[in-house]
Amino acid sequence: MFTDTNPYFSVPHPFTAYLSLWPSSEPLPSEMALRSMQSLGIQLLSEVKTLEANCLLQLRHLDNDAKVVVDFLKLQSRKVDLVLQHVLEKETQEGDKCIGNQFGGSGLRLLTPTALDIGSNYKITLFIHDELVAILCFGKVTSSTAQKTLSTESSANSGDTQSPEFNTQAELHSPAPQWQTDFEFSQILEADVEQLVKASLNVQQKQLKLRKLARDERQ
Repeated sequence: MFTDTNPYFSVPHPFTAYLSLWPSSEPLPSEMALRSMQSLGIQLLSEVKTLEANCLLQLRHLDNDAKVVVDFLKLQSRKVDLVLQHVLEKETQEGDKCIGNQFGGSGLRLLTPTALDIGSNYKITLFIHDELVAILCFGKVTSSTAQKTLSTESSANSGDTQSPEFNTQAELHSPAPQWQTDFEFSQILEADVEQLVKASLNVQQKQLKLRKLARDERQ
């Protein structure tokens, strides 16, 4: 993932994901089967966002006097999305909870507690809270790399790493090991790809604005 051959770019951004290993003996679900696997909350949020997008697209053709109405409707739609997102986050989620740090229209990057087998498929439920995105999809592991921790680097540079006291303290303060694991989507709805692409563009725009503000403050 995250190579020049991908059709979509990705952005660094935190999010939450739940992983469930998909049996290698079973085929990936069809698009229709994937829709039927969605929770009620995800279905509702997806339908609402589709209706909102279609409605706002039609409103763009109105004249400038209607801008206040359009802005009001956007505010109301965001309120609905926030309520649905809150309901979704209260649902019991299946799988192991992981933190993501990069996403795009082609795949995801997660921090996992163990290395995952390359080529294995996982059912993934992901939540990008501030972009109001909740998606059920399937991803194939393309890489899983151990991450260096600060304590590991410090112990490597210390001269007394063999003492029992040192080893005990290191174990107490050492963070849990993590692997940076990349997934490419192996089954995902087209509408959900569009959601991710739109969200990645929004995140990129926000990041660019923050960088510009930081540059202006330094000048």
